[in-house]
Amino acid sequence: MAVQHALRPVAAEPAPAVAPLLSVGGLEVAYGGASLALRGVGLHVGEHEAVAVLGANGAGKTTTIRAITGLLGRHGGRLVDGELRFAGRDVTTLAPHQIVKAGIAQVPEGRMVFKGLSVEDNLQTGASSGRTSDADGLRDQIYELFPVLHQRRHDQAGWMSGGEQQMIAIGRGLMASPRLLILDEASLGLAPMVIEQIFGRLAEARRDLGMAVLLVEQNARLALDFADRAYVMENGRMVMQGTSAALAADPDVQAFYLGVATVPEAGRATTTRSRRRAARWLS
Repeated sequence: MAVQHALRPVAAEPAPAVAPLLSVGGLEVAYGGASLALRGVGLHVGEHEAVAVLGANGAGKTTTIRAITGLLGRHGGRLVDGELRFAGRDVTTLAPHQIVKAGIAQVPEGRMVFKGLSVEDNLQTGASSGRTSDADGLRDQIYELFPVLHQRRHDQAGWMSGGEQQMIAIGRGLMASPRLLILDEASLGLAPMVIEQIFGRLAEARRDLGMAVLLVEQNARLALDFADRAYVMENGRMVMQGTSAALAADPDVQAFYLGVATVPEAGRATTTRSRRRAARWLS
């Protein structure tokens, strides 16, 4: 069930100074004959930028991803209105494989690894878009990011831990050589130490591979630590937006998403921790 928080309505988003890598405008989505699941959703992601979308279960985060990746139809959804542009191109009606070919890769919720295949074969499936001419070199970079995958490259993915399977899923996404990597609830079900390790490696991949990241997360603290900017979704709408530092300091976000009771002092402490952790990841 969607959480009713009644946050302040989001103001009209200012146009970026430079054309964004991904631009989503006025998305309206329905499932079957039901009412709209998304109502006028808009967001943008700049080149090399990390952007988070926060919200509780049922807020519309996954539906937004399905619209961007062309997977709505496979889940019984349909695009009622809106436009998607990527790298200056209208991709609103492209099929999922065409979206990947254009440069958008997704790490799905629940990891969805091929459990009967080896780690290396799982990674190789990500290279099917043909966007890279050096799949072996890219795979070696992924092994450097996640050494355990190299150590266990011949093991079946189904025998790996949850954290290791998430590394496989991320590696598989990176094998598509994306300009934009989308992560759907990448922290779900993982221990805090494993989450910190994985997101540290993601920060390295973002820097070394020069890609943008769109992060969809219920874990607001983690998302704000990682991202440059963020949006907050509730009931199929964007209700807040801003830099991660500004949202981490916002009393509503602190109360509803960060669990901060005493806003003035706790808010400052939260923002300081976020900045310190982000600096450590990207140093």
